[in-house]
Amino acid sequence: MPELPEVEVVRRGLDDHVCGRTVASAVILHPRAVRRHMAGPQDLAARMIGATITGTARRGKYLWLILDDRDALLMHLGMSGQMLVTPSDAATGPHERARFTFTDGGNDLRFDDQRTFGHVMYDEGGAVLPSAIAHIARDPLDPQFDQAAVVARIKTRRAGIKRALLDQALVSGIGNIYADEALWTAKVHGETAGSSLTKPRISAVIDAARDVMAAALAQGGTSFDSLYVDVAGSSGYFSRSLNVYGLAGHPCTRCGTRIVREQFMNRSSHLCPGCQRIR
Repeated sequence: MPELPEVEVVRRGLDDHVCGRTVASAVILHPRAVRRHMAGPQDLAARMIGATITGTARRGKYLWLILDDRDALLMHLGMSGQMLVTPSDAATGPHERARFTFTDGGNDLRFDDQRTFGHVMYDEGGAVLPSAIAHIARDPLDPQFDQAAVVARIKTRRAGIKRALLDQALVSGIGNIYADEALWTAKVHGETAGSSLTKPRISAVIDAARDVMAAALAQGGTSFDSLYVDVAGSSGYFSRSLNVYGLAGHPCTRCGTRIVREQFMNRSSHLCPGCQRIR
């Protein structure tokens, strides 16, 4: 699933290509793509026509188009969602779920989603923060992120620190990839209870998450296949810089111990048993 760096790459692309443009038409090609918009596909399409995109924004793994400085078209990419800027005469793709054209006659905006886990929804009055994601916490790249408060909350938890990093109501944007990379960087095992770590140690993990996500952002995000791409359809290159995620059996670049893959909730954790021991 695209995490914070990948979503931010898409947001920046949208900001470059669709801001200032007015929607001429909106076509919803698959009802599942707008399943969270309770009024249905036709209502969402009708609301989009004539709206001018005046900005873009993101909170964690969610992003949205700001419409007329008032409303929002909220998007979540899910496992395979793609926001693509394509020529207006481009044929309908096999996984295309929605298309928006513009009054200037330039490139269209498409929402493609092979697995249909992503979605878009219209939120009236949601320009600053859509109501559907008001519970989502700020992320470490947000200038208003309160790290001291997050550290204090993690310190009270007996659960493993990786669970805290993935709790989007506590700190958003960090998914499985960057949690594993941050924990490796900080030399902390993900099952280490938050309450057993010092506040400086917890803060070091969050610093590591911020650093690794910033590095991924600089390389266009992490792509393992063709499912995550930017608005131009290009892949990110940070997969070449990963230290543990997806590298089970490879030697740790820090100590030489072989990286292991462990079951974690309904997914996996990758870590170095030499560098990351449960204290």
